[in-house]
Amino acid sequence: MWNEFKQFAMKGNVLDLAVGVIIGGAFGKIVSSLVGDIIMPIIALFTGVVDFKDLAYGSLKYGQFIQNVVDFFIIAFSVFLIVKFLNRFKKKAEAPKVEVEIDRTEELLTEIRDLLKENKDFLRKNETS
Repeated sequence: MWNEFKQFAMKGNVLDLAVGVIIGGAFGKIVSSLVGDIIMPIIALFTGVVDFKDLAYGSLKYGQFIQNVVDFFIIAFSVFLIVKFLNRFKKKAEAPKVEVEIDRTEELLTEIRDLLKENKDFLRKNETS
């Protein structure tokens, strides 16, 4: 059972997932700081509200919902930009292989050329001897 677990844990997909989770956690902190420390103060300049979380109507706390929606869209857009940026490099690395399809006529011409070349080489050898 231990060997099966090692094989499972060392598969490329599992390692990629682990790296993604770790990077995602670190990226989440960066995006949270971006939202809380940079974007929300800019929004506060226009709306006069620093944090939407405090907005409420009676017991209905719609401000927290608004804050979560704003956070989600900023995070989703950031991830979209990063994936788009990384895909640009991935496409360049995976250049499509161009396969030249040789039809029967070209194949026959190639064979004739090779035979003529062999015949020419044969005649040269016989002339010198």
